[in-house]
Amino acid sequence: MEGETSWVSHCIDNFANDSVEFDPFLELNEESGEEVAEVSVDLILPDDLLERILACLPVASIFRAGCVSKRWHEIVSSERFLWNLSHFTSQKPWYFMFTSSDEPIGHAYDPVLRKWYSIDLPCIEKSNWFIASSCGLVCFMDNDSRSRLYVCNPITKCFKGLDEPPGPKFSDYSALAISVNRASHNFNVLIVKSKQIPDNFFQWDLSIHVYDSETMTWATMLTEVLTGWRAGDDSVICDGVLYFLIYSTGSGGTENRHGLIMYNLASRLPNGLLLRSFIPVPCSLTCGRLMNLKEKLIMVGGIGKQDRPDIIKGIGIWSLNGKEWQEIGRMPHKFFQGFGELDDVFASSGTDDLIYIQSYGAPILLVFDVSQKHWKWSQKCPVSKKFPLQLFTGFCFEPRLEFAP
Repeated sequence: MEGETSWVSHCIDNFANDSVEFDPFLELNEESGEEVAEVSVDLILPDDLLERILACLPVASIFRAGCVSKRWHEIVSSERFLWNLSHFTSQKPWYFMFTSSDEPIGHAYDPVLRKWYSIDLPCIEKSNWFIASSCGLVCFMDNDSRSRLYVCNPITKCFKGLDEPPGPKFSDYSALAISVNRASHNFNVLIVKSKQIPDNFFQWDLSIHVYDSETMTWATMLTEVLTGWRAGDDSVICDGVLYFLIYSTGSGGTENRHGLIMYNLASRLPNGLLLRSFIPVPCSLTCGRLMNLKEKLIMVGGIGKQDRPDIIKGIGIWSLNGKEWQEIGRMPHKFFQGFGELDDVFASSGTDDLIYIQSYGAPILLVFDVSQKHWKWSQKCPVSKKFPLQLFTGFCFEPRLEFAP
């Protein structure tokens, strides 16, 4: 199928640890019998120079380079090569699109080579699990008990299960975030839980819980009762600050249904002061999606109509500078129309300089390059919609080989 690649079972020894297995990428649409000119560099380049050259390749090309020769295989499998990788600039983020409403199956899009890959995700059992990513690692949390959590590298398939988090077991709303330290490779997982106080729709118990991979323990950072607002399911960590969206419960007389809370993970606000960090959203939104682009908070939001704020009329992108929003992009009307029937909510995630936007109702993916202010469609996804109620969701992650939970 054009534009699609798949994984073929293969093991590369000692690649992040002694037991990690890989499936390198093989093209499905290569024509058999095509002659390729072979140029041997084994007699020309020393190991250290070859390592630096290979480290500049996209991840998919590194897999294929490991199949060229025994020497190249040993180089891309070495710890020194992984160390070199960690000192190169970030890889462009891939977008994984779930192509089933129930099963966790789908395809990952590589924006550099403009190809889709068929990848099996470890750990996750359903496509509706909570998902957060940072620096090559992805955290999954089940959507039922919200007590089963895994951190994995989708490329290497290496994963680790986390202990059950503290706080209410069956919270009404939960928001998941993860932050990876690029230097130490340690990570923090944060969960914002929101539970309605019985018989009182306007008051909600909110709690923030953090997992530290260095100590392998959970801690509760804050518990508080919010009046007139509740937390939702969208959060992200940028430069040591946790941001999460809150939603009006209708008692405060606010014009907008959404607001933003910022919580400094180092200083930690005392209980009862959380709403002091409240930041209004830039306009009436149908939904908001938060993401970390180079340690800057970015929000993609559905812009509501003035007379009917629950009906989407466009999609905007804003960057938070201090406590002020700056619009950095707005989806051109021709792309907005290209989604067809776009619901008032949609999937969107991003990292580095790329933002992905996807309608839940179709396997269509739009990419916005923040640095170039450029909109473009991805290569067509190899899966088509089979029935009217079929839903498509997704998330983006940075494809890295050197990070393991």
